[in-house]
Amino acid sequence: MSLTLYNTASRKKEIFEPLTPGKVGLYVCGVTVYDLCHIGHARSAIVFDVLVRYLRDRGFEVTYVRNFTDVDDKIIDRAAQLGKETHAVAREYIEDFYADMDRIRVLPADQEPRATEYIPQMIRMIERLLERGFAYAAEKDVYYAVEAFKEYGRLSGRNLEDMRAGSRIAVDSRKRHPMDFTLWKGAKPGEPQWPSPWGPGRPGWHLECSVMSNHFLGPTFDIHGGGRDLLFPHHENERAQSMAANGGRFARYWVHNGFVTVESEKMSKSLGNFLTIRDALDQYHSEVLRLFLLSKHYRSPLDFSQKDVLNLQSGLIRIYRTLERLEAILGPPGPPAVSHQDAFIQDFVQLMDDDLNTAGGIGLIFEKIREMNRIMDAGAMDETVLNPLRQDRSHLLWAGNILGLLQEPPAAFFGQMTGGTPGPDTPEIQRLVEERTEARARKDWTRADEIRDQLKGMGVVLEDGPQGTTWRLDV
Repeated sequence: MSLTLYNTASRKKEIFEPLTPGKVGLYVCGVTVYDLCHIGHARSAIVFDVLVRYLRDRGFEVTYVRNFTDVDDKIIDRAAQLGKETHAVAREYIEDFYADMDRIRVLPADQEPRATEYIPQMIRMIERLLERGFAYAAEKDVYYAVEAFKEYGRLSGRNLEDMRAGSRIAVDSRKRHPMDFTLWKGAKPGEPQWPSPWGPGRPGWHLECSVMSNHFLGPTFDIHGGGRDLLFPHHENERAQSMAANGGRFARYWVHNGFVTVESEKMSKSLGNFLTIRDALDQYHSEVLRLFLLSKHYRSPLDFSQKDVLNLQSGLIRIYRTLERLEAILGPPGPPAVSHQDAFIQDFVQLMDDDLNTAGGIGLIFEKIREMNRIMDAGAMDETVLNPLRQDRSHLLWAGNILGLLQEPPAAFFGQMTGGTPGPDTPEIQRLVEERTEARARKDWTRADEIRDQLKGMGVVLEDGPQGTTWRLDV
């Protein structure tokens, strides 16, 4: 089976055929560095990390480009709040980004350009757009003329006239159409600025990705990725200006990951549910976080709820308990050796080939864990059993490498779960234990069983005895 990817541009799954056989050019929009990364950023980073890992495992030579937006209104505002220079704020948050990515095992991109490094190239692209009639200058600013590009709105499925009718009166009366967007901003006092034919200023946000993707991958490349929140206006505008400047050429496949909510609410600092990667890692092991963010199809919305995360934590503990048993029987594993004739490998590849179905791949791993435990529980441990177990473990670790999971020796994982990374909230566990005790006292067995199941999903084992109920973590 060939790899298929859902192409946002065509709104259907398509067989992936790279422009150059055996080679893949991938550009993913990175972060604007004015704050710590949140779990929505983590999901996008992990999804495309898995895509890169899988493409390379399939034998493709991948050039992966992920940018940093290091000049922007938000960075300027944050710098003013902190009393720092914008470049210092950007540098600090880039360092924080790398630290967060390292903790969630996201591999570095091959190229990680910063917008401010490519200002001259951005100016040249604006000049081409002006020459070709796709842009116009208005005093010290330059705008893209959306009506000049007949395909505007096609990527996001929007109609330009509907957008005009639905828009408010443009604040900037210099725009010819309300959806015209900024290519160059004239400088304001105290802001970062660069010289240009239109006076000192800085580039618009959308322009940077067009220029940097073209610089590293050429005017036509294979895959452009990012979060669904970037589809409009960022990717729509990026596509419009790139195709206008490059004579109709740009990305061939557009891949977008779904939104992340927190306890069924959109993340917002005002709601108090803005969850940074660091917040999440204060509560959960990095592999628990990664497993959760891959547990649904990448295009689906994902709700970050404590109950669901703790259920998956319990599942990951079971996997590592199985690896611990295997290590006691077989010894430490060597590098994964893969037999592509094996049913597990074939099933895993088939799922991943189907638009990167990591949820199905994780389900397959849990099935294999149950099967291996049944074999070990049977007790017969001669070579006819040990050799298949050895091969199954190798295949399991191979799948884990692609997903960025099962990267720890079992002893290290359990040491981090009990010492390095806090597990479930102890006061909350104690409250549930007491509630269950009260339910049992009034013979509300249904509620008592519900609480036991909830605690089990949190990785908590209950032990009822003459002196009452005690609990322990299943690690």
